[in-house]
Amino acid sequence: MSSQSHHKMSGHTPKKQRTDEIELTERFSEQMAQLCMSDDYSDVAFIVEDQRLPAHRVILAARSEYFRALLYGGLSETNQSEIKLKIPLEAFKALLKYVYSGHMPLSQMGDNNILDTLGLANQYGFTELELAISEYLRQYISLSNVCAILDAARLYNLEKLVNVCLTFMDRNAAEILQHESFRGLSKESLEEVLKRDSFFAPEVQIFIAVNEWCKQNSNIDVGTVVSYVRLPLIHLEHLLQVVRQSGILGPDKLLDAIEEQTTSKSLPYRGTLFPEENVATEKFGSMTILGECRSVLLDGDSTSYDMEKGYTRHCITDQNNVGITVELGNNCIINHIKMLLWDRDNRAYSYFIEVSVNQKHWERVIDYTKYHCRSWQYLYFEPRAVRYIKLVGTHNTVNKVFHVVCLEAMYTANMPKVIDGFVAPTSNIATIEMSATVVEGVSRTRNALLNGDFVNYDWDSGYTCHQLGSGEILVRLGQPYYIGSMRLLLWDCDQRTYNFYIETSVNQKDWQIVVDKRTESAKSWQNFAFPPRPMVFIRIVGTRNTANEIFHCVHLECPSQDPLFLQQEKERKRANSKVAEEDNLIQLVDMAKPSKPFVPEGSVSEASTASYCEDSD
Repeated sequence: MSSQSHHKMSGHTPKKQRTDEIELTERFSEQMAQLCMSDDYSDVAFIVEDQRLPAHRVILAARSEYFRALLYGGLSETNQSEIKLKIPLEAFKALLKYVYSGHMPLSQMGDNNILDTLGLANQYGFTELELAISEYLRQYISLSNVCAILDAARLYNLEKLVNVCLTFMDRNAAEILQHESFRGLSKESLEEVLKRDSFFAPEVQIFIAVNEWCKQNSNIDVGTVVSYVRLPLIHLEHLLQVVRQSGILGPDKLLDAIEEQTTSKSLPYRGTLFPEENVATEKFGSMTILGECRSVLLDGDSTSYDMEKGYTRHCITDQNNVGITVELGNNCIINHIKMLLWDRDNRAYSYFIEVSVNQKHWERVIDYTKYHCRSWQYLYFEPRAVRYIKLVGTHNTVNKVFHVVCLEAMYTANMPKVIDGFVAPTSNIATIEMSATVVEGVSRTRNALLNGDFVNYDWDSGYTCHQLGSGEILVRLGQPYYIGSMRLLLWDCDQRTYNFYIETSVNQKDWQIVVDKRTESAKSWQNFAFPPRPMVFIRIVGTRNTANEIFHCVHLECPSQDPLFLQQEKERKRANSKVAEEDNLIQLVDMAKPSKPFVPEGSVSEASTASYCEDSD
């Protein structure tokens, strides 16, 4: 018996474990590094800034396609023992050390050296090194190096690093404008910064910094750079005393700016940008400046409220001249407002929301004055700079007071599709979490139709129902949505079938039938597609049950979440679109065809004339 078998059978552990692989890469790296810039076995040398750096063709070629082509590709350098390169010396030394050892001590290198090395990594195709340096720079961006890093990142198309630099500059705009490195920005980078709505600082400070940049870069046509300064945002006093005195702009530009400032209701405001972060908080200096019980609106508490406390309110008037106003700590770019309407009973509200930068010109971003809304509101609009948010309630189904429990405002990249001011959702919004509720219908559990459980139902529970001929199931969504499909699960614990129809409304007065199954037998899961429309109320009315006089519904979705159905709808729409394109093409071809000449009655056409002539001959 072998000793190995003996150890396995006896359970004894040998003093020295068997090794399947030998891992000595660190030692290998050290030995290879010793060859870096060494004359030992060297067969090529690079002359950089008059300094001779010996190297080894085979190592360089193995590590880089660029060097492989340079040293073995038949170029003129292939047969040269010394190759001159016009590149930064220290950066090339760092690159050679990386080539031989796979190691680069970035923390021991200066900013300029790192950026030069980044450029060489890009030039010579060291992609992994390029990404590693980029990641390092993202962690160590500062006021003193961000401008140089931005220029380098744009030059080498490092999109992530570019975005990090731009975000850093946005967050530190006032300090960046005063830093000496700002005047060293390339023209292209400067223009990209100035274009951004989120590069927020007093516009006069931006102008002063741009003016200084122009003085230092007098050899460049600065006209386009200055055009990105938003002159109408500069106060009249500064336009006259600062901008005019600089002499960089003609009087016509100043007059145009003054005219736009005094007549336009929508100026190109800038604002700070904090993606996915609620800026309507004390942390950002925000406060409620108008409304009763102001202190609770922005405290973030969405649970501790009742009939007496925990909400901000205002009286509803016929003139809609009273509201709740929130002032953000600064101009902030937002496209999403989330708020909780008081919902301890079944009441609903109507309202509108306006935003402003100066409280003079207000823009209405949400108008739900004609719709019933309840509980959580998820509201989206085009991004814009905002300082003030005004909430105005126009209707309460119970009394004449508008109650808001909490408010959030932010910029989100996850913006859904919005059509005519209504969210067109892709996920199911007929849920308790999205503030939907069952207004009419009988069930052992309230909102069983919307709780997402379409598995646990039987003869006694798990469904919502109504008496045929005298009832209905009525669902109210949390806010108006733009919907084009639904899915319904009819109770199916036996072989019965149903007849029914579904209507929708935005005001509970005007109804439209979107599904009509009054003459078709239906059972179990049902998917429906219809022309998309705004809706708040969904009314499901059963007209027949082959087993008894009750209509039973287990689950409702809108829009439908059935993957197969959604895929079929997508293919159907694609096919319809293709047919429409083909029809348009046919029409264009028909329009392009030369029309037949008009021949008046009794006249002779060219063909007839030719035939006549032939006959005469």
